[in-house]
Amino acid sequence: MDTPISRAEHEEFCRRIDEENKRQDKRIELLEEATKRLDGLNSSIEKLALNMENMLKEQVKQGNRLEVLESRDGEMWRKVISYAITAIVGIVIGFIFKQFGM
Repeated sequence: MDTPISRAEHEEFCRRIDEENKRQDKRIELLEEATKRLDGLNSSIEKLALNMENMLKEQVKQGNRLEVLESRDGEMWRKVISYAITAIVGIVIGFIFKQFGM
């Protein structure tokens, strides 16, 4: 370390350090851009998750409403069939009683 370096060696060293700094600055800039894109992507994913959650809630509500509507029609048909069977049984019993003279 006692020997001094020449001016040319010093300038070459400075030039290489500057090039390395520029290269590192470019890498940092690229990383910052990637980080910004990731932040934007994370934000979009959060919005998507919220929208999907809201859609699930709405789908559950619609499923419940659909079950109510479907059961209403089924209930109506069961009542109609029950009344028809009751009427048929009443007619048959009335016919049998009439045949026996009651």
